[in-house]
Amino acid sequence: MSMDFGEGLPIDPQTMHGRRWPTLRQFNVFLENKVGALHDLLRHIERWDLKIVALTLVDSVESAVARVMLDNYDRARELFELSEFTVFETDVIGVELPSSQQPYVQVCLALLQAEVNVYYTYPLLFRCKGHAAIALYVDDIDQGLRTLEEKDINIITENDLLDDDSFF
Repeated sequence: MSMDFGEGLPIDPQTMHGRRWPTLRQFNVFLENKVGALHDLLRHIERWDLKIVALTLVDSVESAVARVMLDNYDRARELFELSEFTVFETDVIGVELPSSQQPYVQVCLALLQAEVNVYYTYPLLFRCKGHAAIALYVDDIDQGLRTLEEKDINIITENDLLDDDSFF
């Protein structure tokens, strides 16, 4: 009996609420706060031919955390599992900034009205239909997603990041 029924067909990931997989995965990589630590991380990523979608650093006196998002989550996860880096993952919301005079304000106001707190945000090196995009880390991912979708603000998914033509 053949076990290849449907093999090779793309599977559209959905949550139990029937939505596409709604969040992006951010890798939080602990680094020593020393010259060359970030360079070592970036060289390691480039060896795997992955594109950096976002990178932001938070540093302290002795250590730093590099928040990194890559274009292919599965390959990136494998890279970090095989590396000596200390890493943990976080869900963030990817948002296409709307066409308005103050797109950031529009996104943040929608979340404020729903009482969703934004812990941090940073830009993505990704354009969705010609619009800039951002990542948001919020206190309630589900409520944040619901609110943004109700306000017709487009959510960026992992599948969107696989589109090679959308990077700067």
